[in-house]
Amino acid sequence: MADPLTLFTSVGLSEQKAKETLKNEALSSALKEAIAKAQQVLGASGIDKSMGTLLYTMVSRLRDPRRLGFLTDQIAQRKICTELQLAAALEFVKGHPQDPINQKEFDTLCGVGVVITPEQIEDKVEQVIKKHKEQLLKERYRFNMGLLMGEARCGLMWADGKMIKNEVDLQVLHLLGPKTEADLEKKPKVPKAKAPAGDALVKEELTVNGELKIEGRSLMDQLRGAALNFHKPGENYKTEGYVVTPKTMDLLKEHMKVTGGQIRTRFPPEPNGILHIGHAKAINFNFGYAKANDGICFLRYDDTNPEKEEEKYFTAIKDMVEWLGYKPYAVTHASDYFQTLYDLAVELIRRGHAYVCHQRGEELKGHNPPPSPWRERPAEESLVLFDRMRQGLFAEGEATLRMKTVMEDGKLDPVAYRIKYTAHHRTGDTWCIYPTYDYTHCLCDSIENITHSLCTKEFQARRSSYFWLCNALDVYCPVQWEYGRLNLTYTVVSKRKIIKLVETSIVRDWDDPRLFTLTALRRRGFPPEAINNFCAKVGVTVAQVTMEPHMLEACVRDVLNDHAPRAMAVLEPLKVTITNLPEGTWNDVRVPDFPANEFMGSHVVPFTRTIFIEQSDFREVIEKGYKRLTPDQPVGLRHAGYVISVQKVIKDAQGRVAELEVLCCSSHEVAEKPKAFIHWVSEPKKCEVRLYERLFLHKNPEDPSEVPGGFLSDINPNSLQVIDCALVDCSVSKAKVFDKFQFERVGYFAVDPDSTEDKLVFNRTVTLKEDPGKI
Repeated sequence: MADPLTLFTSVGLSEQKAKETLKNEALSSALKEAIAKAQQVLGASGIDKSMGTLLYTMVSRLRDPRRLGFLTDQIAQRKICTELQLAAALEFVKGHPQDPINQKEFDTLCGVGVVITPEQIEDKVEQVIKKHKEQLLKERYRFNMGLLMGEARCGLMWADGKMIKNEVDLQVLHLLGPKTEADLEKKPKVPKAKAPAGDALVKEELTVNGELKIEGRSLMDQLRGAALNFHKPGENYKTEGYVVTPKTMDLLKEHMKVTGGQIRTRFPPEPNGILHIGHAKAINFNFGYAKANDGICFLRYDDTNPEKEEEKYFTAIKDMVEWLGYKPYAVTHASDYFQTLYDLAVELIRRGHAYVCHQRGEELKGHNPPPSPWRERPAEESLVLFDRMRQGLFAEGEATLRMKTVMEDGKLDPVAYRIKYTAHHRTGDTWCIYPTYDYTHCLCDSIENITHSLCTKEFQARRSSYFWLCNALDVYCPVQWEYGRLNLTYTVVSKRKIIKLVETSIVRDWDDPRLFTLTALRRRGFPPEAINNFCAKVGVTVAQVTMEPHMLEACVRDVLNDHAPRAMAVLEPLKVTITNLPEGTWNDVRVPDFPANEFMGSHVVPFTRTIFIEQSDFREVIEKGYKRLTPDQPVGLRHAGYVISVQKVIKDAQGRVAELEVLCCSSHEVAEKPKAFIHWVSEPKKCEVRLYERLFLHKNPEDPSEVPGGFLSDINPNSLQVIDCALVDCSVSKAKVFDKFQFERVGYFAVDPDSTEDKLVFNRTVTLKEDPGKI
């Protein structure tokens, strides 16, 4: 046989393409095999360039090497002659992984023997052009010619695309004649109408069937149907890398009987910590994918490590899933299946795929740990030792059960079971051996007939072992799909690091509003809809995504702007006495809950002789650009219909402004409209307000190159400011924990659980989105 380079160029590959192919050992080996098989049919010189191109395309796209001989034979016999037929053939063998192949069905679905004549193409194109003739004459060459091509091809599936295009061009030219100067002019772009800021109607147009549209696509749109190119239920074998065994198709049939073809996903958190913002993406992806496709999603606790699990985490996880708006089809636990998992481990040993090992944990650490000297231990011996492990006859760390497989990251023989003399929160002291994630995860998915096992990208290295374990035991094998994690800057989400923050009293607990755990975000006042919208905006990506907190905050503002009723609060009060109002004056002022839409309700606040304004809304000396109250500049009071002007400034012993005496008049009586209208309170309630800033000073507090002293050295000393003498209008007096408000001109706030009947506590959720240059 000729040398590989000459061989490849002899069948039509360019020299450059042949050299590139030779760099890929697997591809070049497959191509040599295909050429050799084709030459057995056609002879040494029987492969022309078009056939050589088909052979190259076939071997470069074929995922099941067992089908190379069959497809090569179809090409050599000229049954497969076009790229279109080859694409259909590749799809066919992908969907029929088991022998024998039904040749008749293959021929039908791949257009074998179908001949499309030029006359048929001409007739079909003529029909299509006749259908669109009126629009063609109107739009001429600005008409979408791709539409004509597409409709013509629908009727002539196996026709040559070039021939259809040439016929379309010819008939269009015959109908319209040559292009004119007007045809060559660029089509003017239609400017998009800008929506008024805060226009509620425009926002409603971005909502379809209750699904928020983000940049044109809702989360459900991103997850629905074939949008993600996931396999259909029962077609697991069409997934690249999925291993087909002699029992695969029978197992899939049984699986389909149980599920009825319904999509099944699961969200499997470890109950050893509180969920964070990254988990919100996982929740939305798992529950959302099932919901978008009329499927079901399990909440399954991966409770295989009794040392770190606490009941409060189980409760908090379920609360957060439901808070985000999802209801699990069923709540399950890995511990529900402990007996089944143990029985499967015994079977794995019997089949020679697992063994009891006595290497210590420290020996297994690092990139290249030594192979186990007990790897070839007889199955009978491992069965006895595994039973002794269960009976508690070994000390912790003295024995493990390991699986005979190599993971994608090169890790050899991962541990399946280890010994832990710790009572389990559900099973008590029944077990002293517990399965690992690598063993438990895929088998629980199999037991629950999960169709799509959705994991973050770091679990990609476990995909091959996932498939291996299910197939080694001949149980139904789901498909693992990976997606990118969601990370935020200026925070940490590691359980260990959050515990350190709590232990050092930097934060109060897991729900401290400066953290990005879901309980902390709820306490701060973030609406669940905003978090879901943020996940939709991030999108379902394969690559890891790191976002800035302000993008999440923007989603929060969007929701709160529409749903948080307005109130007035003064954080740093300055007393104002209106001297031209008599003592005992009490007027009811009606304040709209949503000024942009007064039909959404209102509340009443009192207006008396004494009011309070923000200290920052008064200055003794007017400065350029300052539009609020000064001795020489009046100001309007929001919603009250009054304008006040300063008569006297009263100071305390330290020379600080303590009170203002002012005159007021109706805003209709002033000759010139005030430059500003400020908020105020009268007969207010005293409250505590907590203002939050970023907890860390640097974007990446865990990065040693950015923060050499470690994340604990990067704490922002101004991350929390407590104002214990703020004043809020009486409309909020009956507010409940987590109720949300917009304090006009101040920001969005939520009622904190520390509130009492005597004193409300408010957390600032986010600031208002205002012009940063506004004074």
